[in-house]
Order: sequence, then C-alpha cells, then structure tokens
Amino acid sequence: VQLVESGGGLVQAGGSLRLSCAASGFTSDDYAIGWFRQAPGKDREGVSCINNRDGNTYYFDSVEGRFTISSDNAKNTVYLQMNSLKPEDTAVYYCAAGPYYCSGYGYPVTHYDTRGQGTQVTVSS
Repeated sequence: VQLVESGGGLVQAGGSLRLSCAASGFTSDDYAIGWFRQAPGKDREGVSCINNRDGNTYYFDSVEGRFTISSDNAKNTVYLQMNSLKPEDTAVYYCAAGPYYCSGYGYPVTHYDTRGQGTQVTVSS
C-alpha cells in the first residue's frame, strides 16, 4: 500500500485548506483511511477516518464541525477539507490506512499499518 499526501501549506487563522491522499496497492476492499497529525513536542493525534466499503466517517472532537473527510473511489483519493483553521491545528498531517473499521469510536492511531510521508499545515494567528 502506498499513500501520498498533498495540499498542505501556510494559511491565516480562519482560512481553509484541502489535503489529498492518493492511495494505491490495496488488495482488499475492507480498510479504513484516516488522517492524524503531530505537532512538535506533542503526541500523535487522530483527526478523522473513513471506511472504504461503506463510507462511514468519524471526527475527533478537536476538528468536529470544521473538517470534512471524503473519498473519490474513482480516483482512489481521500480528501480532508479543513475550514475555520486555528493556530492549534498547526502540525504535520499524515494520511494512514489500516484493516480495521472506522467506527463511532474512531480509529486508534496505533492501529494503522501504513502512512504517507506527511504534509505540513501551518496556521498563523
């Protein structure tokens, strides 16, 4: 499995960015793709996830109502639309994939099998 992120950058607080994750190499339809982030000196933090088979999604509290995850199966790409960005959203964002179900409880960051190289998101105040 290969995941390639794009779309990070510098934006002012209140602005928007859209991250993309181009995925390839899956041998099964049963997997979830998610986003997690890591800021300097902080632990990894889950952001959102989506199931490939049924499209079920989950958002962690810190981004609920501001971020939207979606998938375009024809393009094998997952998107993370980030609106109303805050300085505390500044981090490296990683796209990741794993074999478990993205449920109403989310998807533990430690359960992902594969991740991309990451893309930097910086929100200025």
